[in-house]
Formats: sequence, structure tokens, C-alpha cells
Amino acid sequence: MKQAMWLQNQTLGTDFILLGLFSQSKYCTLFYSLIFIIFIVALTGNATLILLIQRDSHLHTPMYFFISQLSLMDMMYISVTVPKMLLDQVTGIHNISAPSCGIQMFCYLTLVGAEFFLLAAMSYDRYVAICHPLRYPILMNHRVCILLAVVCWFLGSIDGFMLTPITMNFPFCKSREIQHFFCEVPALLKLSCSDTSLYETVMYLCCVLMLLIPVIIISSSYSLILFTVFRMNSATGRRKAFLTCSSHITVVTLFYGAAVYTYMLPSSYHTAEKDMTVSVFYTILTPVLNPLIYSLRNKDVTAALKKVLGSELVLVNFQKQNMASK
Repeated sequence: MKQAMWLQNQTLGTDFILLGLFSQSKYCTLFYSLIFIIFIVALTGNATLILLIQRDSHLHTPMYFFISQLSLMDMMYISVTVPKMLLDQVTGIHNISAPSCGIQMFCYLTLVGAEFFLLAAMSYDRYVAICHPLRYPILMNHRVCILLAVVCWFLGSIDGFMLTPITMNFPFCKSREIQHFFCEVPALLKLSCSDTSLYETVMYLCCVLMLLIPVIIISSSYSLILFTVFRMNSATGRRKAFLTCSSHITVVTLFYGAAVYTYMLPSSYHTAEKDMTVSVFYTILTPVLNPLIYSLRNKDVTAALKKVLGSELVLVNFQKQNMASK
């Protein structure tokens, strides 16, 4: 009997408990509603951007191909974390099984890693467009763009395949309560009863490499772009180049800054509250900001949106006239 009860307790104890964002807040309903609205806006904004790029032939260029990939990644990784958090708040059940936790961690690491390299590919695309405009159609043809996107996804998946199995195989004999709203590596390592210092060092080096390669590509690309832009005789050309690059630089700064804090700063800088705040920023807010940054400051995208809305209004009016005539 005692053995059966012990086995039952062990089975129930294999689940983790995600404390989430609302555990210590007096305004749970307000925060829940706000995050739900942000989630819907992020999905709608990124989906709209992808559809516009697919529909408008003027946007069938390498730059917009990479922007559509960025929107796809943003939609996927906000969907990996936020729906589970919102559902937990509604049902009051905050448990997550170890396999589900591992899947969530793998998807998240893969998508974040892929976005690191995608932002580097986007900077290279801008470098070729501004510094080698005559060779741009050859150097950045459709096949090259597809290849770069596949490489980004592949390199991101390496990050997921490396870190997820090792993290999930640590013995968790402390509290199963994760001080976070999703299964992030640093949050789970705090629950382990074994020495994780060596693994944290390896993870740190891995993250440095994952960040260093894209940062080198981005900084080199923009250094050469600035050198080329300052040599331009046309003020209009310089302004157009700066506007094209400023959106990408803004996204890079937001995304990389949060990633550096999470994975590269020593543990002494981290608290559960700070970690969740930073994670909210680049997991929930960044997917909302990206489509706004790339659409509001982009005349081609706004023109495509006006064209689609205009054609929809014409279609609605045409249908109303047909119904009235009948």
C-alpha cells in the first residue's frame, strides 16, 4: 500500500508548475486582458504582413521575403508561450508535463536561434542592395534567399537540439515550481539539485557563438553600408538608404539586447522578476513591434495595404449594388 502511494506521488510529481506572470499580481484580470489583446494584435499584424507580401507582386523581393520569414517566426514563438499561459490563468491549472515542457523549450530555442541568424541574413541583403546594386539580382536571387532561410532554420534547430535534452535530463529534486510563464532554460536550471555550473559555462559559450556570428555579420554589413552611404552624392539616396536600414537596426537592438541579458549576463544580475520582465519584452512585445516597425515606416507596405483595402471596398460596393438591383 505504501509502495503504491509512493509510486502515485512520484507520477504526480513529474509535472512542473508554471507560476506565470499573474501569481503575485493584484490586477490579474487587467494583465490577462492586456496580454490577450497583445497576442491577438501580434498574430493579426504578422499574418497581415505575410499576406500582403504574398499578394502584392511589388513586394516579391528578397527584403520582403526575409521580412515574411521574420513575421512567421514571430507568430510561431509567441504561440509557443502565450496561449499556454492564458489557458492556465483561465483554468487555474498551471501544470505542464516534462515532455510538454521539453517540446516548448525546443520550439522556443529553435525559433529564437533562427531569428538571430535571420536578422544577420537581412543585414547582408541590405549590404548587397546598397553596396552592389547592379549585382543584387544575381547575388540575392530566389534560390539564394531560400537557401539562407533554410540555413537560418537549421542553425536555430541545432540550438534546440543541443540545449533541450541536456537541460531536461538534469535531476529536479527541488521544488517543481518554475518562476516563469514558460519553460526557459535558466528558470529550469534553478530547480536542479545537481551542479549545473559546467553546463551553464558551456551554454554561455554556445550563446556567445550563436550571438557573435550574427553580430559580426550585422556590424560588418552596416559598417560597409555607412561607408557607401556617406560616399553617395544624392541626398535622396542617402535618406532612402538610412530609412531602409533604420527599421532593421531597431529590431536588431531590441531583440539582441534582451537575449544578451537572458543568456550572457552572470547569474548575480538575474532575479525571477527581472527575467520574466525581459522575457515578456522579447517574447510578447517584440512580435507586436516588428510588423509595426516594418509597415508604418515603409511606403511599399502601406501602399500595398491601401491597395488591398481599396479593392475590398470596391468588391463590397459591387456586391451591394448587385443585391440592390435584384
